[in-house]
Amino acid sequence: MISSKKLAQLSKKWQGMVAGKGNCVVYSCDGRRFEIPLAYLRTTVFAELLRMSQEEFGFTSRHGRITLPCDTAVMEYVMCLLRRDASEEVEKALLSSMVMLMHPLNQQAICS
Repeated sequence: MISSKKLAQLSKKWQGMVAGKGNCVVYSCDGRRFEIPLAYLRTTVFAELLRMSQEEFGFTSRHGRITLPCDTAVMEYVMCLLRRDASEEVEKALLSSMVMLMHPLNQQAICS
């Protein structure tokens, strides 16, 4: 039987792993956790990131979580652009640069 103290500790740990209401959790290729507002999933940038993730890692990575094929710095930049309602032109430029970064020859340098 599990003690009430241990149960409370586990509960706190699990609550920290669950996304807040209206968010989903994704990870950068270097393991950083990001809570993404569900509205962002409808953007061109996230649709493309999820497509690249599926090509690179399959539906989920080895840990059973959605891992995007970019590092923390790129994810923070993407989140910043989306928070500021970047224009479609800026999103396309970002995607073009990301496609070059995600090229298989560069992937090892990005995620190592």
